[in-house]
Amino acid sequence: MLSDILPTGFECGVLNGKVAPGSTVVIVGSGPIGLAALLTAQFYSPAQIVMIDLDDKRLATALQSGATDIVNSGDGSAAERAKALTAGRGFDTVIEAVGVPATFELCEELVAPGGIIANIGVHGKKVDLHLETLWSANIAITTRLVDTVSTPMLLKTVEAKRIDPLRLVTHRFTLDNILDAYDTFGRAGETGALKVLISA
Repeated sequence: MLSDILPTGFECGVLNGKVAPGSTVVIVGSGPIGLAALLTAQFYSPAQIVMIDLDDKRLATALQSGATDIVNSGDGSAAERAKALTAGRGFDTVIEAVGVPATFELCEELVAPGGIIANIGVHGKKVDLHLETLWSANIAITTRLVDTVSTPMLLKTVEAKRIDPLRLVTHRFTLDNILDAYDTFGRAGETGALKVLISA
């Protein structure tokens, strides 16, 4: 948790996205990285953190982890429904935590004038940048790889019980059942796995 998902969500999403007190935040993707961004965005007391995903179980976890609102994107109206939560303005910080063309394009629809799209997702295919709608909106798009410079601070927040990364562990296995653990994680859509914990 502290060597990967928490610093990734925090550095690439929250810090690059310039989450600020009173700001509006939307996170597209409620997997482990998106949920790590949710947990760490709360350090800065944004007024609103909306989570968007296709999976209702992951969205329920997001609500339990501090999201103010959730939107299931399965019906194709996610942008409209999420923006309605900001009276149509859009979001100051939009965090892309999936890495597919459809979610990046959704982020472009969600960003408010003057806002930031902080891309965390690892993209394996090209995405379209819709400058025809964004050129006058004064937005920024950020990308980066995590360098874990924040890990010492995150460790202190975990030790102080300000965040609890174990809430992202959905399945636990012993070392002699490691093949079952890999199978469970490999079928996360069916099993509901977020993070799998293996102990001796």
